[in-house]
Amino acid sequence: MSTISAASVNELRKITDQPLMDCKRALTEAGGDIQKAVDILRLRGKNVGVKREGNETAEGRVGVNIDSASAIAAIVEFRCESAPSAKNDRVLSLVDDLAKAVATTNPTDVADLMTKPFGTATVSDRLTDVVSVIREKMIVQRFARLSGGVFGQYVHHDGSVGALLQCTGTGSHDELLRDICAHIAALNPQYMVATEVPAEVMNKERDFLVNQIKDDPKNVGKPVNILEKIAEGKLKSWLSEMVLFEQPMANTAKYPSTTVGAALTKVDLKLAKFIRYKVGSTT
Repeated sequence: MSTISAASVNELRKITDQPLMDCKRALTEAGGDIQKAVDILRLRGKNVGVKREGNETAEGRVGVNIDSASAIAAIVEFRCESAPSAKNDRVLSLVDDLAKAVATTNPTDVADLMTKPFGTATVSDRLTDVVSVIREKMIVQRFARLSGGVFGQYVHHDGSVGALLQCTGTGSHDELLRDICAHIAALNPQYMVATEVPAEVMNKERDFLVNQIKDDPKNVGKPVNILEKIAEGKLKSWLSEMVLFEQPMANTAKYPSTTVGAALTKVDLKLAKFIRYKVGSTT
């Protein structure tokens, strides 16, 4: 058996960031061949993922990539086991790479994404490299890819929630679109425009409001048309809470008395789609 030098162990450690003893064992198994030792450690990294398959991935990050030149954008929800790992620089870099891979390779689903090329390897290999260092189960939970138009994005400082916004129109409006994405992340609108609200949902809310108004002693004896106007006013207020286009901008100091729709209309942009991901959420 060949003698494994300390220099070789240190070199392998620099390449892989694995513990010294793991590097020494891998080099011994590889007969001193560093490249074979790298392959052995990567294989063990894959085994780490398998061994931890049943572990819960309740933490993670949201990542966004926008390629303005090609008018393509992507958003990814990545999950891991612990909060410290979600803040690790390697994970931050990985999530950025995953969002870019979704944007550039247009995968059909997570399994397909794992097979896409990343440099001289695959996305799966890129993920395995990080798993082998941090030694936690890590997965891509979901992703979305949009093409065409202009985009805005926002990811909260801890990565726990993020939003991607697609609009039709032209021009550079990065600040406004980022502000709207921050608004989406904070207020979680359920619909983009009022016409998206299903009729049964609208009718149910209207019936609820009408009954609420009728039961209010203050409204006893008021004409029916007045009660209907009160109900419509309350329904409008409800829509301003549920519908992005109708919502007042969250940053009222910067956008006083301005709805999201009005802010976009002012710069000749129209809402096309928005996606909001919150780590751990199923919607």
